[in-house]
Amino acid sequence: MAGDVLGATPAEPFVDAKRRLAQAVRDARDEITELSHRIHANPEPAFEEHQAAQWVADAVARHGYRVESPAGRLSTAVRATFAGDGGDGGPRIGILAEYDALPGLGHGCGHNTMAASGVGAAIALAALAPEIRGEIVFLGAPAEERGSGKQFMIDDGLFEGIDAALLFHPSDRNRSACALLASVDVEVTFRGLQAHAAADPWLGKNALDALVMLFGSIGLWRQQLRPSSRVHGIVIEGGTAANIIPDRAVGRFMLRSDDQAYYEAMRQRFEDLARAAALAADCEADVVFSGGSSTMNDNSILRQRFVANMAAYGLGDNEIDRTRLGSSDMGNVSQLLPTIHPELAICEDGVASHSVEFRDAAATPRADLTTLLAATLVAQTAYELFADPGLVEAAWRAFRDG
Repeated sequence: MAGDVLGATPAEPFVDAKRRLAQAVRDARDEITELSHRIHANPEPAFEEHQAAQWVADAVARHGYRVESPAGRLSTAVRATFAGDGGDGGPRIGILAEYDALPGLGHGCGHNTMAASGVGAAIALAALAPEIRGEIVFLGAPAEERGSGKQFMIDDGLFEGIDAALLFHPSDRNRSACALLASVDVEVTFRGLQAHAAADPWLGKNALDALVMLFGSIGLWRQQLRPSSRVHGIVIEGGTAANIIPDRAVGRFMLRSDDQAYYEAMRQRFEDLARAAALAADCEADVVFSGGSSTMNDNSILRQRFVANMAAYGLGDNEIDRTRLGSSDMGNVSQLLPTIHPELAICEDGVASHSVEFRDAAATPRADLTTLLAATLVAQTAYELFADPGLVEAAWRAFRDG
């Protein structure tokens, strides 16, 4: 089935080169899909993706890439390059991969398909390196689900000099456009004083009370929040025994908004609520923000080319459902350089991401086919940028206007 679909006639221009890219993906399909399944079967959460990072690094190295692993400060970040033989002075095009899993759920966001498709696109482009003018830059990016690993990579200079960044995301529908909510991770630690909960509770200071009040304040705050904004959290620690007044309680939260300025105001409001809860419970509070992700500057020029390449394989393009937005540190990348983050379906419409159903879908034959198609489409779109310097210039103009 995969071979039949990938054998379709690609979109203009550069049909012959695109056909050879698709063939390179077909030739490597067993390697690509095996990698997807291996990562799926061995889920690793953010910043702990040691096996997956090694596997993707080894995969691109086998196809001639010069690999830096680890790259920058993150032990699970990978940067690999392949200089084309078509002459100096061409663009640097970034092919990205993600591979972190969700704690307790595994690959409920399907990042195994993203890792394998990124590797697949890199393999295909390497096969055409003799005619490419420029440099292919493969970036294995950890910690998308928590911690915004790509921002660490940006700060470490790993995106420096790159002219475009391409990364597919699995979904329940096909969609070229991407909109993201700005987000931040927050960990709140309340510190109180232990005491016997029956004999002398008046001697204690209940840190869990403070955390409960914070959740209550967030619930009341939601009435005034804009519909596109989100605040959600879980309890990490709530005490050690029912007959001990908890002296420590920890909650982990995320704040999100589709408006960057409003999101910044939300951060301050959240901190005020945490401080107020601590004051009410006569406790102390530590509020630590980390892993900020930005809204998306979706590049219209790159997206138009991706849509044309999609259409050649019979894939339609659905509009964004702005009631179902999430967050990603690809938004951070999009604020730095021309970027797209299209979605392709690995399951039926209506299957929720971050669910057991979506996790299971990410290791099905349909997901394998989508992974191969994504590798092909990313490689074909990247090839257009190498072959047409005017397209790169147009993408940068759209980026500056965005």
